[in-house]
Amino acid sequence: MQSIKNEETFYEFINSGDPVIVKFHADWCPDCRRMDMFIDDIMAEYNQFKWYDVNKDELPALAEKYDVMGIPSLLVYKDGEKIAHLHSANAKSPEQVTEFLSSL
Repeated sequence: MQSIKNEETFYEFINSGDPVIVKFHADWCPDCRRMDMFIDDIMAEYNQFKWYDVNKDELPALAEKYDVMGIPSLLVYKDGEKIAHLHSANAKSPEQVTEFLSSL
């Protein structure tokens, strides 16, 4: 998963025309570390998406703009528009993440 380090890159990726998933996380977040343990298999299964991550603490304006209230959160974009958002409370297990992605 490629890390996004600035807003310009974020907008470039979400406006690319490809379906994009952005994982918002933070280094201090235990639930984020838990997701890191299972997300690679899910990324392989859902490879029709381009996957990126954003450290919420490094780019707080993006997190605020896109209503990221808890982490980890998965946001799905198509043509620059957020089309789905898996909030942190529902992103604690591989089953929850897979169920969310299969509904897209």
